[in-house]
Amino acid sequence: MNTHVAHPDLESQPLADTQLASIDAYWRACNYLSVGMIYLKDNPLLREPLKADHVKHRLLGHWGASPALSFVWVHLNRLIVRDDLNVLFVAGPGHGAPGVLGPAYLEGTYSEIYPDKSPDIEGMQKFFKQFSFPGHIGSHVTPETPGSIHEGGELGYSLSHAYGMAFDNPDLIVACVIGDGEAETGPLATAWHSNKFVNPIRDGAVLPILNLNGYKIANPTILARVSHEELESLFRGYGYTPYFVEGSDPHEMHQRMAATLERAIGEIRAAQRVARDSNTASRPRWPMIVLRSPKGWTGPKEINGHKVEGSWRSHQVPFGDVRNNPANLKLLEHWMKGYKPEELFTDEGALQPTLRALAPRGHRRMSANPHANGGLLRRELRLPDFRKYAVPVTARGTSEYENTKPLGEYLRDVLANNPTSFRVFGPDETASNRLQAVYGASKKAWMADLLPEDADGGELSRDGRVMEMLSEHTLLGWLEGYLLTGRHGLFHSYEAFAHVIDSMFNQHAKWLDISKNHVPWRAPVASENILLSSTVWRQDHNGFSHQDPGFIDLVTNKGPSVVRIYLPPDANTLLAVTDHCFRSQNCINVIVADKQKHLQFATIDEAIIHCEKGVGIWGRASTDAGEEPDVVLASCGDVATMEALAAAAILRERVPDLKLRFVNVVDLFKLQPASEHPHGSTEREFDGLFTTDKPIIFNFHGYPWLIHRLAYRFAGHDHLHVRGYKEKGNINTPLELAMLNETSRFHLVIDVIDRVPRLRVKAAHLKEEMKNSIIDNMRYAHEHGTDRPELANWTWPY
Repeated sequence: MNTHVAHPDLESQPLADTQLASIDAYWRACNYLSVGMIYLKDNPLLREPLKADHVKHRLLGHWGASPALSFVWVHLNRLIVRDDLNVLFVAGPGHGAPGVLGPAYLEGTYSEIYPDKSPDIEGMQKFFKQFSFPGHIGSHVTPETPGSIHEGGELGYSLSHAYGMAFDNPDLIVACVIGDGEAETGPLATAWHSNKFVNPIRDGAVLPILNLNGYKIANPTILARVSHEELESLFRGYGYTPYFVEGSDPHEMHQRMAATLERAIGEIRAAQRVARDSNTASRPRWPMIVLRSPKGWTGPKEINGHKVEGSWRSHQVPFGDVRNNPANLKLLEHWMKGYKPEELFTDEGALQPTLRALAPRGHRRMSANPHANGGLLRRELRLPDFRKYAVPVTARGTSEYENTKPLGEYLRDVLANNPTSFRVFGPDETASNRLQAVYGASKKAWMADLLPEDADGGELSRDGRVMEMLSEHTLLGWLEGYLLTGRHGLFHSYEAFAHVIDSMFNQHAKWLDISKNHVPWRAPVASENILLSSTVWRQDHNGFSHQDPGFIDLVTNKGPSVVRIYLPPDANTLLAVTDHCFRSQNCINVIVADKQKHLQFATIDEAIIHCEKGVGIWGRASTDAGEEPDVVLASCGDVATMEALAAAAILRERVPDLKLRFVNVVDLFKLQPASEHPHGSTEREFDGLFTTDKPIIFNFHGYPWLIHRLAYRFAGHDHLHVRGYKEKGNINTPLELAMLNETSRFHLVIDVIDRVPRLRVKAAHLKEEMKNSIIDNMRYAHEHGTDRPELANWTWPY
């Protein structure tokens, strides 16, 4: 294999023979454990000849990337011990757990957390047996893995997570090992640009290490099959200084890796020192390492005439017929004995003391770094009193305000009060979503070139903490890394384009679910708060592509202990909801609130009470006080609520004897039974609000079937009729869009007439008027390009 080294002086030999031998022995111990985890359930130190009964019945595990992961780990340990470094390890390659579990076990952390995996023969046997076994140790670096903060189940997020961990952590170095298969994903490709947002004065650093082992599951990787010059140019184009460590001979590779790591970390520290001593932030060419080593390194070279090491065949289990193939059983024994376990472990099964001394101690162990259990470092936010940002509401439903604008003022002061533990993340939409007040506390982070015209409203700053980049993947990855290391933040996006991070959201929800419910030693982290604005009902000028409220459908699929959905109808309820979300832990809070001007319905005191309940009757819009209602008119969402109120006003005027109950929902999960969600309603609560036998007309912000899915167990569901978005839209006026999807006031009045038996004949003329109004207003919109002023400017008349 040709080797390429970016700088000739990296050919120096910093390791003495004794050092090299010790590091190699430690790495051999890691690799021995990795193979044992995959294959063995008995005879952990091969004290007797290997038998078929010693091999697991289930051979599930991934060998391919494990040696490279532990190789990086042991070399980082040398510098951590020597220089007292604070290093966090991120394992990007999928199913890379053996390469991390082995070092965590050897460092003693695993045994401290899981005492049954003791550092002896009995503990090692349990460690081997329970790996990738139902109810026990996963083949990813799951939340149960000490030192893990990134699972690596779905590929693509390791680098953005790593940068999020480094923000506002000035002493932290995040070593991020990236699989070359992972490097082919879109999220990973954009994450390389994160180096343009690292401020060397106040942030830590990320050292990306591309594990170029050549293969994915069954195919070569792209970056492994381009020329050295092209690969080097790629990373130089990204703004890095790439260093190459290439080869297969362990002794040579140890020397190269030791020298390269020393140089890379030296450059990181030098750049930080210059910036901090001069108090001048500029963007260095941060180092990164390309580690080109064989896939399945140190494994069998060949099996049954097929190449294994350096081939896709080493990706998972190199051979799976060990129990019934004596030749392969012998090959497995030869493979494992090749690591010379008798030199690595004592007779009792503990790591030799001379090797144990190579690992860092206490919290300097990467497997015990408190940043990987960020809840230990989390501090409560210093939150201003959200009441002082309230919109004055005297005559309810008569004044308009941009709902997210007061939120921007609140966020401004949250940023000011928490200068090292809170950031706002979003695409190029902070001002578009009416959150621009945040710039009063902190500008947009920007370490790339600045131009003179940027001073004229560009809002860019080297020390900004408003994070903007047109990659929702990178932004959410930054936020997740930031949260998991003990900090707080908010991610905002246009509602329709939140789908970009659907799968990324899934992964974080799963991580939180396991951490919260099954890993008691993980301390709670701050909740992930997602604001969806520029919503479906006010995308009349952007068209069909911007009209999609389906992200919340996805959220309801996740574990009920970790997801929350709020649809505040106005500015004051939005403030109350957001303050609540910022105080929560171990959840993902999704808030849906439009940025355009909307009617204001609740004073701040009313908003607080309404949000505390999550659902409630609005007496001012109801006519059933003290009596049994004829119909329940319910709403959830800002525009949905306005249209429902307009329908209620029509009915109040035209059918004055109708007993109507108006119910508004802020907390969407109030529509689920309490047995299914911690925010759910009991049957008594739900039935008391919605009745069990009266028609319920529900106007919903999103897709209508979601309400049926949540509420189907309640008795009143048999009488529930839901209106919502039905994939009807284009370039529309606001009312036209509502009419197309049958959520308009006119359609709701018709629904009430159709479902209250005594109105079907009595209100026939009103129903005809509503039909005529739909036709008339559709024609008006198409002729004038706007809605009729009296409808566009409608206010609550009572």
